[in-house]
Formats: sequence, structure tokens, C-alpha cells
Amino acid sequence: MSHHIVEANDLHYTYPDGTVGLSGVSFRIMHGESVALVGENGAGKSTLLLHLNGFLSAANGEVRIGGYPIVPGNLNTIRRAVGMVFQNPDDQLFMPTVFDDVAFGPLNLGLADAEVENRVLEALDTVGAAHLKRRPPYKLSQGEKRSVAIATVLVMSPDILVMDEPTSSLDPMSRARLIELLKTFRHTKIIATHDLDMAMDLCERTIVLHRGKITADGPTFKIFQDEALLHRSSLEKPLRMQDCPVRNNPE
Repeated sequence: MSHHIVEANDLHYTYPDGTVGLSGVSFRIMHGESVALVGENGAGKSTLLLHLNGFLSAANGEVRIGGYPIVPGNLNTIRRAVGMVFQNPDDQLFMPTVFDDVAFGPLNLGLADAEVENRVLEALDTVGAAHLKRRPPYKLSQGEKRSVAIATVLVMSPDILVMDEPTSSLDPMSRARLIELLKTFRHTKIIATHDLDMAMDLCERTIVLHRGKITADGPTFKIFQDEALLHRSSLEKPLRMQDCPVRNNPE
């Protein structure tokens, strides 16, 4: 793959019950960009992410990764390039130990045991979870599970990191550690989130989805200054951009 550009062209998707998930979504994300995907519940964020590595297939329109259309014959190539971190880490952790979970992908590539072990230890070290390698995933905290889920993706050396609500259910310290970790990654990052303060920390560009359509696409700070746009999208300004009630109403 060259450049690893992510493109969606007039993407439409309707769920079997008739619910419209996406309605004419188009965008182009360049290699190395960090892009936040924001919108109210049901806006289509998760639906869109699931199209980026072929978990869902559009009824109309097309998604291309690095020039390759997402079609059955290209899925293996595309899924090596696009690493997906789901909203619930339990959807990704299913093996007896953390080491086994992180090793699952490389083993399925047919890599030698020594290379698999090196990759696993490097990925766990990157997310600060090397000490957890022999622990069963179900005994981990939410923050630890999130770190391990990210390691299961990093071990495959993706060029594009796709994350669905990565700070969901994290305590403040775990959230801060995750943000600092993600700042070190040079991958293309596409992050669906309600955490607009995190989006400001990580993403220079934001795409706003509302009822399955893109209603804005531009610099993150400029979009979060647009109160009318945020209101129409059932969003609020990031906390750091809101007036402080203590400052405005001192006791």
C-alpha cells in the first residue's frame, strides 16, 4: 500500500431493521493525520468505523484504503494496515492470558515463535503493560484492558489506528495515561469519541456526524468554537472552552 490514504465516497448503509446508519458520507484522510469523529449517540460514528476494515459493507458507495477498495479479496491486506480498537475491550480479549491475546494475531500470520514473543513484549512495553503478560484479561481493570486491547492492535504493526470511544469508562489517571500514549504514535489516527477535550489534545482535524451525514469537517478548534453547530449536533463545547462557574460566581 502506498500513502495509506483513507477515502470514503458517497457511503450509504442501512441496518436490517431499516435504521439508516450512513447517508452519503464522503471524506479523505491523509497519511499521518489525526482525526476525531464526533456526534451524538446514533449519529453513525461506530457504523462508519466498522466500514474502515470491512466489518460492515456499504449498500452504496465505496471505502478505499491506500487506493485499495474494501472488497472481500482485499480484506487481509486492509486489515493488516488498519488496526481497530473497539469501544469495549472485552470484545477483543478472549484468550486465557494477556500474552496469548496479544500473540493471537502474529501467530495467525504464521510467524516464528521467537518473533511472535519479541513482537508481543514490544507491544506490551509500548503501552506500559509488560507486567500484565501472565494475567488473565478478566482480572484487569478497565484501563489495563484498554492498554492490552491497544497492544493487540500494535503488535500487527498497522499504519492506521482506528479507535471507538477509547476513554470510555476510564478513571482520570488512566485517561491521562492513554492520551499521553496516543500522542507518541505516528500512525494515522481516526478516533470516534464523545470526549471533546481528548479530541483537542490529539486531533488537529474533526469530522462531525449528525444523523448519518457529515455536517462539518475542519480544524478541531474552529469546529468546537461553533456553538450553533455543536447545538445542532447535540454536543457541548469541551470543558476547557466553557466559562468557569467558580470564576464567574465567586463565593
